[in-house]
Amino acid sequence: MTETDVAPGAFAHVEGEARRTIEEVYRQAVEALDRLGRPYEIIVVDDGSFDGTWAALERLHADDPDLRAVRLKRNSGQHPAMHAGFVRARGDVVVTMDGDLQNSPADLPKLIAAVDAGADVASGRRTGRADSWGRTLPSRVINGMLRRFTKANISDFGCAFNAYSRDAIVPVLGAIGKQKFTKALVLSAGASVVEVDLEHRARQDRSRYSPLRLTRLALHVLAGFWPQPIQWAGVLIGTISCLLATAGLAWGIVVWVVRNNFPGPLFLGVLVVFVLGIQGFMLALVGEYLGRIQRDVEGRPLYRVDRELR
Repeated sequence: MTETDVAPGAFAHVEGEARRTIEEVYRQAVEALDRLGRPYEIIVVDDGSFDGTWAALERLHADDPDLRAVRLKRNSGQHPAMHAGFVRARGDVVVTMDGDLQNSPADLPKLIAAVDAGADVASGRRTGRADSWGRTLPSRVINGMLRRFTKANISDFGCAFNAYSRDAIVPVLGAIGKQKFTKALVLSAGASVVEVDLEHRARQDRSRYSPLRLTRLALHVLAGFWPQPIQWAGVLIGTISCLLATAGLAWGIVVWVVRNNFPGPLFLGVLVVFVLGIQGFMLALVGEYLGRIQRDVEGRPLYRVDRELR
């Protein structure tokens, strides 16, 4: 029988946030998973909270020894905390969720059923999203960028409430936490995906995503998922500069021959533009080396095997 791991993250980015919700998250998750009639485990990752969350987890563990919890020494962020949950999960299906109750644990069976039906990833899609326009507008921009770069046609990359098959997680496990978009990372490796509509509730406190942080996330998408940003820029600069230099050189020769007048300033400009073109191609070469270093450091898989006959 398939075992299911559920790893709700208790992220204490705001004092008191996780302590107020973690016990209710646990209660609702147990109710939802008990209805499945199959073995499961719950893993809670306390992301360096300072508000009494760990004490609440100790009380829950005293009543239910099967509950597993891990506390990080400092606030490391959502995706490193997810990595801590993934490496401890033992089931064939792993579900991730935040501990702020914006998503309802009652939707757990819907996500698990989607993976059971054959999808590698059941991607949560927040319906009737209870966030301000200042949060949803940048999110749409980032979602559009990720759709383009990952080739995955889903509408909500930012929803943390998702289910993954173990086969989809293992190839990219070494890179999870080094990237800020775990779902996009898994999908970029070729995992199949279906979207599941989920209830979305208003936050009980202020969002931790400021405009500055959203801007940084957009830059992270460019750096992490656009395969060759520096190469493209370098090749573009180099190509345009060399074309302009060639055209300028041809025009200068025509002026020199027809008018019998050496156009010194024009040839000097051509030389400057040509040097700029060489620098553009050198930038592209540097970008290639940086891309190789990034792939090696993150440990992303070069490929993922679908099936094999032996």
